[in-house]
Amino acid sequence: VVTGAARGIGLAIAQRFQAESYHVIILDNDETGLQQCETQLKGKENYSFVFSDVSDPAQVQTTFQTILAQFPAIHALVNNAGIAIFKPAEQVSFADWSAVMATNLNGTFLCSQACLPGLLEAKGSIVNIASISGVRASTLRIAYGTSKAAIMHLTKQQAVEYGNKGVRSNAVAPGPVDTEMAKL
Repeated sequence: VVTGAARGIGLAIAQRFQAESYHVIILDNDETGLQQCETQLKGKENYSFVFSDVSDPAQVQTTFQTILAQFPAIHALVNNAGIAIFKPAEQVSFADWSAVMATNLNGTFLCSQACLPGLLEAKGSIVNIASISGVRASTLRIAYGTSKAAIMHLTKQQAVEYGNKGVRSNAVAPGPVDTEMAKL
C-alpha cells in the first residue's frame, strides 16, 4: 500500500514495487490525479486504485477494512501522502498548520495503525517518507518541517513497539525532488 501515490515520489515507489512483482494499492485523495494515474498505468497488472483522504480517521478505517478484506497480508505500507504550505512563519495560520499536520503526521499515524493487522500477518514493513526539512530548518517550512521531524520520531516509536511483533518501521528523508509539490 502506497499513500499519496497518484504522482511524484509515491507513483515512482508504486511502479518499483510493481516491477518487483508485488500487487500495489495506490491510495490518493486527488480524484482527478488518481484517474490520470489509472489511465497512465492502464494495461499493467497488479495495481489497485483507491480514493482515500489519509487525514480523515473514518475514511482511513473504512479504506483499510476494505483493503484487508481483500489482502489480509500486507508486505509494506509506504506512508508517502503529504502536503506543504510554503509561507513565512508569521503568515502560517492555524488552519494551514492543522492541514499539514492532519495529512503528514496524523495520516502516517492513522494509516500505520489501520494497516497493522495486515502487516503483522505478513511480518511486513512500514516506510514513512520524511524529508530533509525534518532534519534541518529552513525558511517557509515551519509546519512542513515540523511535521516531517515528528514523522521521524513517530517512526522510532513504531520501530520499538511494532518491531517486537515482527513489523519493521523505517523513515526515508529525501532532499529536494523534482515533483509537482516541490514546484509550488
